[in-house]
Formats: sequence, structure tokens, C-alpha cells
Amino acid sequence: LANMLTLVIKCKAAVAWEPRKPLSIEDVEVAPPKVHEVRIKIVATGVCHTDLEYLYGAGKAMKFRPFPLVLGHEAAGIVESVGPEVTKFSPGDKVIPLFLPQCGECERCRSPKTNQCRKNWANTQVGVLADGTSRISCKGQQVYQFLGVSSFSQYTVVPDTSLAKIRSDAPLDKVCLLGCGVSTGYGAAINTGKVEKDSSCAVFGLGAVGLAAIMGCKVAGATRIIGVDINTAKFEKAKEFGASECVNPNQCSRPIQEVLVDMTGGGVDYALECVGSPGVMSAALESTIDAWGTCVIAGWTETEAMSVVVEKILMGRTLKGTYFGGWKSVEGVPKLVDDYMNKKLKLDEFITNILPLDQINVAFADMTSGNSIRTVISLSTEETSG
Repeated sequence: LANMLTLVIKCKAAVAWEPRKPLSIEDVEVAPPKVHEVRIKIVATGVCHTDLEYLYGAGKAMKFRPFPLVLGHEAAGIVESVGPEVTKFSPGDKVIPLFLPQCGECERCRSPKTNQCRKNWANTQVGVLADGTSRISCKGQQVYQFLGVSSFSQYTVVPDTSLAKIRSDAPLDKVCLLGCGVSTGYGAAINTGKVEKDSSCAVFGLGAVGLAAIMGCKVAGATRIIGVDINTAKFEKAKEFGASECVNPNQCSRPIQEVLVDMTGGGVDYALECVGSPGVMSAALESTIDAWGTCVIAGWTETEAMSVVVEKILMGRTLKGTYFGGWKSVEGVPKLVDDYMNKKLKLDEFITNILPLDQINVAFADMTSGNSIRTVISLSTEETSG
């Protein structure tokens, strides 16, 4: 085992050399794991809107992170080797890498109020691990690891506090979606919104996060779940997940919040924003009923501001944000895997396409066109150690 740890692995990865350019399939070297790190073989990765946003929106809606980098942060794989002082993982373990850590020791991890652990955070946010460097290199150059993960590579290295060990019978090509989108939307409804039985909900944006939010509202016992999207083609799928009806804002003569307030006789009890657009966020808040309406923001943007009419808050509404659906990552993800295995949670229905790594740019194009909910990239295993 000690000998194994010293080897660099050569494998394929999709490298983003610069912003707003397609990804390029390259041969990369993945260094052995250092102290408290784990090297994993990625078996499957989802392609999330945040990967796309980062590539094409770098410096706009997203903070700038250094290039070149390997994107991908929603994945599942198998432990290949472990670095020194790693006690919770062994080669062969099935795992899901986590862009949100859970060290279990800090004040935030000990609090039931939050999942926002900050272990290695400043580093992973700019694409490096604890020692300030990345484990991936290409053509003699360091390649940064997006959110500390980089799952668009056949192998990657992550901190041992940013990894969830899951059951050995879990299908990795399905549970990879629990690494981001599905956990985020589902938790936005269940954990953050705390949607109640017999309530009314509106879900804005019917991509993977929005569909997962609908699933969460349904599990919580909401009686009316209204899906909102400018792509009517997504309505059938939303109803399959539990939406009772759907509305296209572009087909309404009035602002969508007014339409929803009328439809529900005063506004919905819960609104979940799963788009990441400040205008939609304001509309979502204003679609909730005064006195007790709750609006949860799950859509992702890092640099933009939303506007709030103060009176809307004064009259009793609550505006909340959620990150990774409020799940404490290391302990939450294995339980979500169990829920899937016990048929309490849908995953298969999110997957519209499975493609090999060399088709990654097709997956991005499908997402932009609105044709796909989730494309899963299957990473084949032609690699050599040397």
C-alpha cells in the first residue's frame, strides 16, 4: 500500500484552459494524496448548471477563479488510495465527494443550526487543497480543482473531510446526483423551508434543483405545488415529480407573482427559487402570502443583488437562503443514498442522458438548450500508473 501511494496516476480529464471556451479532453497527472487526503476514481459525474455558469459566467454572476481548471463537483466514485492520517476511508470504499465539508469538530459542525463548515474553505474556493496546491497537473502546469473537487477527471484527490462514504450496493451512476443538485433542491424544501403538511408551494425553475424541490414539497405533504418555468416542455416532468399545476410567466399578461397570489387567494405558503436570477428571487418572495409566507433561495449566483420591498418583509414574510439544501454533508449524503435505495427518493427520473467524457461539451449544449435535466458523464477507466 505504501508503494501504491507514491505513484502518480495518468488519466483523462476535461480541462477548462480559459473562460468561455469549450472544455478540452487532456491527459493529466493526478498526484498521490497528502496528509488527510483521499484519491478517488470517479465513476460517474453529473453536469450541473454551476459548472456551466462558472465556465461562461466567470467574472460576471460568478466570482473569478483561476484557470486552467477541471470543473465538475457532483459525482460518485471509489477510493483508490488514502494519504497519511486518514482513518475513515479505505481503498474500495464507495464515496461521494463534497464541495461542502463537514469536519465534525468546529463550532458550526457542532451547531444544529447550520451545515456551513469552513474546513479548507478559502483554499477549495480558489481551486487548491490544504497545502495551497492542486493535485492535478497537465503539460507540466498546475490545474486548479473546481470547489476542491474536479470530477470531470477519471481520478481526483479531495480532503478527507470533504468525502461521504456510502453503502457498497449503491449505483454510482445514479447517486452521483446527490453530490449537488438533488440534495440542494430536496433539502431547500425539507430542511430550509420546513414545508408543512397541507401547505401551498410555488417552485421557480424546473431544472434538477427545482424538480428535487417539488419532490421535497410532496414528501412534506404539501397539497398544492405550482411549478413555474418559461419552458413549457418541462411541465410534464414536473407533474411526474408531484407538481399539481404549472405556469409559464411568459404566457401571463401580468407579473407572475400577481398571478400566483390570485391563484392561491393571497399567495403561497412557501416559494422556492431554483433559478439563480435576482429578478426571479424578488418575484418568488412577492408570490408568498403575507403574515407567514416563506421564500427560500436555492438558485446560485455569487455577485448579484436582489431587491426586496421592505414592506413585503415587514408584513411577516421570511426570506431564507440555502446551501447544499441544509444537509450536513458527511452525515446527510449517506442517509439520502439510503432513502433512494429504499425508494423514498427519485434519482433515475432526473437523468435524461448518459454520455462518455469526450462528449462533455454536448452535455453543456444540452443544458443550455433546455433539452436535458441531468446528463451523467460516465468516466471510463483507461489509465496507466507511472
